[in-house]
Amino acid sequence: MNAGLDAVLDRRHLLIYLAAGWSGFFVMGIELLGGRLLAPFFGNSIFVWGGVIAVFMACLSVGYLLGGRFSLHQPSLARLGLLLLGEALLALPIIGIGDVVLEALSDAVPDPRYGSLLGSLLLFGAPTVLSGMISPYAVRLLVSALSSSGMSAGRLYFVSTLGSATGTLLTSFYLVLYLEIHTILLCLMAMSALVGLSLIVLDRLHPAHSKVPA
Repeated sequence: MNAGLDAVLDRRHLLIYLAAGWSGFFVMGIELLGGRLLAPFFGNSIFVWGGVIAVFMACLSVGYLLGGRFSLHQPSLARLGLLLLGEALLALPIIGIGDVVLEALSDAVPDPRYGSLLGSLLLFGAPTVLSGMISPYAVRLLVSALSSSGMSAGRLYFVSTLGSATGTLLTSFYLVLYLEIHTILLCLMAMSALVGLSLIVLDRLHPAHSKVPA
């Protein structure tokens, strides 16, 4: 009985860390590809990259705040999974209407500073906010005692940041060499959906061990 419970908890923790690491990978992949998507309309200058980075940092900061608040109300693996599904769904407009939005913005706001800033916010803001919610929410799921909270948070942010570094290198060094931008985006979204669904399934199979006290 104890062995079975330990196995469930091990899978639970592994998926939580995977969610945090993948979220970091996802954000950096979208950010790097975002600059490539903006380039045909606003150029590839430091102004454009400044706008992209500013939007991602601001939206992540909002996500951290919202994720911390969201984690106070009956936190569960299923809700963490829904955040991952949400970031994937909210990234779909990048592929579906991204070029149309950016073309319209380039006509309405020709200044590359403000055009790229607004374009980044419209296309990448929503999925980035949800991505920012994942790490603080995951920390809440891992923390079972106050004495271990610092260690749990440190490990999780280590995994999340390592995921970001991996996403940066793989996307910029390899993926863009072999795949079209939209193909890479679809792969990123599919992976987010897969991890999210795995969390939801585990929550449904072992609900008693997938929640922490609110």
